[in-house]
Amino acid sequence: MTDDPLREHRETIDRLDRELIALLSDRARAAQAIGAAKAKSGEPIFVPHREQEVFKKVCGINDGPLSDHTLRAIWREIMSGCIALEQPTTICHFGTPGSFTHQAARGKFGDSMRYVGNESIANVFDEVERGHADYGIVPIENSTDGSISDTIDCFQDTSLQIINEIHLRIRHHLMATGELANIKRVYSKHTVFGQCREWIHHNLPNIELVETGSTTLAAERAANDSECACIGNEEASGNFGLNILARDVQDDPNNITRFVILGKPHRAAAPTGNDKTNLLFTIRHEPGALYEALLPFHDSGISMTRIESRPSRKKSWEYVFFIDIIGHKDEPHVSAALDAFDQNVPNMKILGSYPRNEHTIND
Repeated sequence: MTDDPLREHRETIDRLDRELIALLSDRARAAQAIGAAKAKSGEPIFVPHREQEVFKKVCGINDGPLSDHTLRAIWREIMSGCIALEQPTTICHFGTPGSFTHQAARGKFGDSMRYVGNESIANVFDEVERGHADYGIVPIENSTDGSISDTIDCFQDTSLQIINEIHLRIRHHLMATGELANIKRVYSKHTVFGQCREWIHHNLPNIELVETGSTTLAAERAANDSECACIGNEEASGNFGLNILARDVQDDPNNITRFVILGKPHRAAAPTGNDKTNLLFTIRHEPGALYEALLPFHDSGISMTRIESRPSRKKSWEYVFFIDIIGHKDEPHVSAALDAFDQNVPNMKILGSYPRNEHTIND
């Protein structure tokens, strides 16, 4: 024992760091070997069900003191670095750097990926379909404001599959370069205004609201006008030199946005035992058609967690339905129910089966 207990503990940490680096290097070399094998076979580098399995194993052997959330964050960056070694990977996301979708993308794939933003959700689909990006990330619904219609509509005409989902806790802040008393207008995306409707009504009743294509664009405009403010995420305050005038202005403190990861069909996830499947379908124009169509799920004990309709964009007053069900399309009981369901509807399209996300990425 030494007379300096801190020095002894620091020496222990230094030794453990050297061991960790050696082990991480071994892991990275193993990942490179896997990447070489995948390159020959054409298998995808990012495997959603394998990621789920790794997180489950890591947290399953965790005895503390680090939390499971902390370990998932550490392993996410480890896997990000290893994926980059296996094969350079491009992620196309909706919005500009610093947007909520960009945050979700980085939170999911880590800092070792190449990220490309796009101001159009439709263009994100297009970039992945053309092979200009390996994966796309777009918002699909918010717990306060509901579905993102642009995303739902894009699924009607794409061959892409949903291969995973991301949940991000959304915190909105009012930001500006000037003082609150001098603010004459507020910029933000229309969905953000919807998520902050009550707060705005009570705190900014006479202020002009101006919609922008993204919260990043809103922050840029607010940064150039001392009489303007914006509503967006905290990262924008640092990026654009804005002061936070009011924190957490979202109406629901548990405000969460769900994002989906888009990929070509060969990148689809295998069953994990805790999965979700998304479907698009039309129904016949006759009484009880929707009820009859959904009976196979009821008879098979399959839970449906979401349903909504959208105009088909092909014929006036014709609608398509989107539903989420629990289970993977390749599980026998789900596969049988889908076969029966397909017989009950004129058209059905499986949008993807993937692991259910039970954690927000930024908790």
